[in-house]
Amino acid sequence: MGNVWMWVGFNCLVLLLISIDLFVFHRNSHEVKMKEALTWSAVWITLAMIFNVGVYSWFGQEAALQFFTGYIIEKSLSVDNLFVFLMVFAYFKVPPKYQHKILFWGIIGALVMRAILIVVGAALIAEFHWIIYIFGGFLVLTGIRMVFQEEEHVNPEKNIVIKIFRRFFPVTESYHADNFFVRHAGKLMATPLFLVLVSVEFTDLVFALDSIPAIFAITPDPFIIYTSNVFAILGLRALYFALSGVMNLFYYLKFGLAAVLVFVGTKMVIIDFYKIPIGLSLGVVAMILVIAVVASIVRQRRGRVEERGT
Repeated sequence: MGNVWMWVGFNCLVLLLISIDLFVFHRNSHEVKMKEALTWSAVWITLAMIFNVGVYSWFGQEAALQFFTGYIIEKSLSVDNLFVFLMVFAYFKVPPKYQHKILFWGIIGALVMRAILIVVGAALIAEFHWIIYIFGGFLVLTGIRMVFQEEEHVNPEKNIVIKIFRRFFPVTESYHADNFFVRHAGKLMATPLFLVLVSVEFTDLVFALDSIPAIFAITPDPFIIYTSNVFAILGLRALYFALSGVMNLFYYLKFGLAAVLVFVGTKMVIIDFYKIPIGLSLGVVAMILVIAVVASIVRQRRGRVEERGT
């Protein structure tokens, strides 16, 4: 689905939106407050829904439902990614006013990596249909592992990519404004801000290995997969700043995301025996996420009541 001009037009639109974001609204580094973050979250969600109306007009209801379901899944899985971003920023003590720049360039890299993964994944499934069973089984196992996996403390310095980078490239001890590289005594050096960017990119690559196969359970169409991924990622930056102060509320979200991965993985495994309707898939995913969020809020409120009682 989607001819060459649609691909070109969509990518031109994305470049335009990114350019406006960077060079008009966020030209200067500053700390993103809650009001600004919520406003930009609403903007990106609105743009995604407007695009989905276009998908409905051009390709019909089925494609629009596929886009929306894929968008919801990618957006939900990205929330788990935000927890890791928060820990990386805390580990490196990144000043709040520089975090937006990190996330901006991190998202640019994420878009490129995901585009490559989507193209490769679509080509593999088209050539070797049985790979879809491997993707499905992988998602089921990932979901089960997520349930039993204990909370980990992030230590980016143990990241193999950072270790290799430090071995071959000098890094300054402190930040130099919002620069990724500086010259010191005539020698080009990376700043800790660039190490943070490397950590963010590596983290997204790891998460993409889960999220990309998940959306192949919704549709095999590369255009729908790519566009829903792009819109979910474009709003990730604003979502981070909107949720960074309340992430501790989502205690059960991990279990909800695990259930979503198991569901879409199962959907892929049984696709040749029974194809779950896209409307039903959307309903199941939405129900799982709502239950997880509501249960988390209830748990938080009960904890506050118990604290007052004692």
